[in-house]
Amino acid sequence: MERPIRSRTVFEGRVVRVRVEEVALPSGRTATREIVEHRGAVAMVPLTPAGEVLMVRQYRRALDAWLLELPAGTIEPGEDVTECLQRELAEEVGMQAGRIEHLITFFPSPGFLTERVHVYACTDLRPHRLAAEEEGLEVVPLPLAEARSRVDSGEIQDAKSVIGILLVAEGHGRSAPR
Repeated sequence: MERPIRSRTVFEGRVVRVRVEEVALPSGRTATREIVEHRGAVAMVPLTPAGEVLMVRQYRRALDAWLLELPAGTIEPGEDVTECLQRELAEEVGMQAGRIEHLITFFPSPGFLTERVHVYACTDLRPHRLAAEEEGLEVVPLPLAEARSRVDSGEIQDAKSVIGILLVAEGHGRSAPR
């Protein structure tokens, strides 16, 4: 294991905090670690009765590109995963889920990032009073088979979306269509 020697915060923003740590390695040498702290996020695979996945197309400045993704969002301080899921589902696609089922929790990049992403299948969808209000988001309903095909072709590249779509397409989760 690595033993922390000293740590300093070099950036604190709304979504992430970055710290630089000096650590002692088992060999006795020292190394520097850059760690991005993140509260965690929830991603949803919202499935309609017709077997469509409600996705969102949004611009991602970090990539300077438009991506097709599952709805998702960062867990706010004091918010639990289910509250975040319902809030983000309402804000991004204007729906609320009557039934949710946990599919997986994963670390997107554990070499430097503390974020955990919780992925859920969401069914029994009903319109929510908030209606989709995220600026710059376009809701894109896709048949599950087409979403899977877009993963296979490389059009859908976002990790949470690839993971969620593949799990549901393979029949994971009782609420997923078989």
